Amino acid sequence: MSRLVGKVLVAQGGGPTPVINQSVVGVALEARKFTQVTSVYGAVHGVRGIIDENFVDLTRETTHNLEQVSNTPSSGLLSTRDKPDEEYCERMFKVMQAHDIRYFFYVGGNDSSDTVRIVNEQAKAANYELRAIHIPKTIDNDLEENDHCPGFGSAARFVAQAFGGINLDNRALRGVYIGVVMGRHAGFLTASSALARKYVDDGPHLIYLPERAFDTDKFLADVDRIYKQHGLVTIAVSEGISDASGTPMITKLLGKEERDSHGNIQLSGTGALGDLLANTVRDGLGIKRVRSDTFGYLQRSFMGVVSDRDAREAREVGEKAVQFAMWDDVDGSVAIKRPVLDYSVDYQLVPIGNVAGKTRHMPDNFINAEGNGVTQEFHAYCRPLLGSGMPESHRLRAPSVAKILHV
Repeated sequence: MSRLVGKVLVAQGGGPTPVINQSVVGVALEARKFTQVTSVYGAVHGVRGIIDENFVDLTRETTHNLEQVSNTPSSGLLSTRDKPDEEYCERMFKVMQAHDIRYFFYVGGNDSSDTVRIVNEQAKAANYELRAIHIPKTIDNDLEENDHCPGFGSAARFVAQAFGGINLDNRALRGVYIGVVMGRHAGFLTASSALARKYVDDGPHLIYLPERAFDTDKFLADVDRIYKQHGLVTIAVSEGISDASGTPMITKLLGKEERDSHGNIQLSGTGALGDLLANTVRDGLGIKRVRSDTFGYLQRSFMGVVSDRDAREAREVGEKAVQFAMWDDVDGSVAIKRPVLDYSVDYQLVPIGNVAGKTRHMPDNFINAEGNGVTQEFHAYCRPLLGSGMPESHRLRAPSVAKILHV
């Protein structure tokens, strides 16, 4: 088989993650090993950078600095929220032709995988030899064909540690705490808050996910039951929770609909959902100490809580993408498979159509029967992804002193 000679182009799309740079560095360092690669370019600001011919030459970057960038969260090449259509991809493809790009690697989520699909189809239609491969990335963990996605483990580690701290705070000054976590359609990240539990009265006591319809009356009954039992309640809520009709709760509680620049309903960006749920608890149950936080972007690029396992796998999906393109001369999407639950992974190249534009949801066996928590099966699935060295909280065990005045 003759080798396809030309340049490599790598880009990052969508929301940043704590380990997305590992994948880009994996591509750059692995591609520099192959003699048929004439240069390795990085597109600044994703697909927008391709349109604008805004490239940097990663062939001329030092290995030392690439390694330093790999351990830095967020998108080293910067990103974009552009969602390319056929015409947009055609402009990208013309730029790739002009620069003799023969290998295109796009690190991203659902929309990014669809971009790879379109560009690949256009290259075939033009009889232009191009190997286009999608490299998985998303803290939402919602890509089909993947057991889990690079970026999720580190973001989940952040969420679990954050709720661990919330447990300590809420126990000291008791009340109701509501934490709103990213997750428009999939509840994996919110569910990871369950890994914060150590003691029997630890929270989150209630977890609400987009995969189950949210009922306000049942929510209040759940909160009331836990509050009477423990004198406090810690709650994790996905930003995308909706009622039985599919109406997002933020729209229902707010009484109006706000949309972002892409036409999606604005969910947790304003902190409104947490405030509305907190007011619902105050008004419905008469509990005065009710607080809420919206995690927002915090878990996407937080330094110091990166899962070591997540970082290794993010590097390997980049390396494997290059190997599939160079050695096997194929296109597609790299997928992480877990042959056994505890614990190993394998990397496979799957057809891009199996991933592009699709959303994976929490499976039923990960969600409890009441729809307000997760199962032990989810714990077994998620815990290895958080990596080693998770911090633990501890409580005083000293015996109580007998009362004299208040017998």
